Amino acid sequence: MTVTATPVLEVRDIVKTYGGVHALDGVSLSLAPGEVHCLAGENGSGKSTLIKIISGVERADSGAITIDGTTHGHLTPNEAIRSGVQVIYQDFSLFPNLSAAENIAMLSELAERRVLSSRSRIRAAAQRVVDDLGLSLDLDAEVERLSVADRQLIAICRALVNDAKVLIMDEPTTALTYSEVQRLFVIVRRLQQRGVAIVFVSHKLDEVLAISQRLTVLRNGRVVESGDASGYTRRAVSKAMTGRDVSETRLVNDVAPDAPQLLEVEHLSRAGGFDDVSFALRAGEILGITGLLGSGRSEIAEAVFGINPADSGRILVQGKPRRIASIHDAVDAGIGYVPEDRLTQGLFLDIPIAENMVAASLDAYRTRFGLLDRRRIRRSIADLFGRLRIQAPNSSAVVRSLSGGNAQRVVLAKWLDRKPAILLLNGPTVGVDVGSKEEIVTILREQAAAGMGIVVISDDIPELVSCCHRILIIHDGHVVAELAGDDIDADEIQRRMAA
Repeated sequence: MTVTATPVLEVRDIVKTYGGVHALDGVSLSLAPGEVHCLAGENGSGKSTLIKIISGVERADSGAITIDGTTHGHLTPNEAIRSGVQVIYQDFSLFPNLSAAENIAMLSELAERRVLSSRSRIRAAAQRVVDDLGLSLDLDAEVERLSVADRQLIAICRALVNDAKVLIMDEPTTALTYSEVQRLFVIVRRLQQRGVAIVFVSHKLDEVLAISQRLTVLRNGRVVESGDASGYTRRAVSKAMTGRDVSETRLVNDVAPDAPQLLEVEHLSRAGGFDDVSFALRAGEILGITGLLGSGRSEIAEAVFGINPADSGRILVQGKPRRIASIHDAVDAGIGYVPEDRLTQGLFLDIPIAENMVAASLDAYRTRFGLLDRRRIRRSIADLFGRLRIQAPNSSAVVRSLSGGNAQRVVLAKWLDRKPAILLLNGPTVGVDVGSKEEIVTILREQAAAGMGIVVISDDIPELVSCCHRILIIHDGHVVAELAGDDIDADEIQRRMAA
């Protein structure tokens, strides 16, 4: 699709520097009414900075923004909203204790500076936009009780109540199942028909190419590619983002026929989570566990790691029955766990990378007098920092300053420093750009080749296909299929998940 309509949004020669470093270096982009335009790039490429400038959160050093024919040197957030620009962030920025209707209409009420709020007026305003989009939403339900997919629809409705002309969607499908993504795409196409222009920011390249008419790729703060999405393949976009060929070929190491069983799960059950789950994991093997959101896949990992222990069943580690009633029990058994929410569950954000790396293994560095061997600690930190290719000035940088991919490597480093026999990873590359994703998967292959047993819980089907020896498919808390070898195929996995 070649866009010829007058742009509803145009940014020209945007420059933004932080401490002398160019976050954006002469970036230009245009967006036509009713167009879905993908903004792609690795973490740190400048995407977030550009979004902040368009939405008025940050001020550009130079350049111009034109919205609906009016040119601005810079915008405040209120000016951006009044001009018709709305951003839906990954967390949706909703009020969890308010109803869906109140969340949809509240900002409009505030923008109109109403002193008194009318429940009937709020509900009527919300109902109009819901009906206009043909949605089915419980407008009286508290948002905290709704699914992630419904919360996203509420955020979209809220933008439309405020007469959005440009809707920026930041990683909109990260927490959605396949069927929910398809539902979202239906809504996106309805918005196109209304003339709403959409900037779609995502690391999931298959989805990008399925929904976008045009795309712009940023790398190191510059536009390196821009054109019709139909002219790009997934591999071409990956290369534009990273500057190199990124392989997604299925590549698994051979597991020795006599490799020992590291983990055996027998008839594990937990009320409300999963039932009668059994599987085994051998040394050197990568086992994938997948299923739709709510299938019980995460709950299984949390039980094996003792976060929410199983009600019944048995867990054997290296052939010995182990009672896993707590995280301490799991760690003591030689099991590590990289959680799905690395920022709140896996890291200390405001302390240095180095301290995060050794936080779980300090006891291993104590001398016979109980003192910490600082020299050994420094050697381990330097080794992990280099081996995991963490992109930071040095290991003294605080974790909060890192991109998603580098933060994930720090979580990995923390567990690798403990040298667990078994490593569970829940969504190891969620929110991670394509280049970092490839490198993290490579690290997992290397650890498996060295004899570690690895379990990857994910709904990223290409990722699982690329590195897993076997894949278990979970539905409604049960293992409904096991695929291995040549049977591991993306289409087959998707079909089994949706069945």
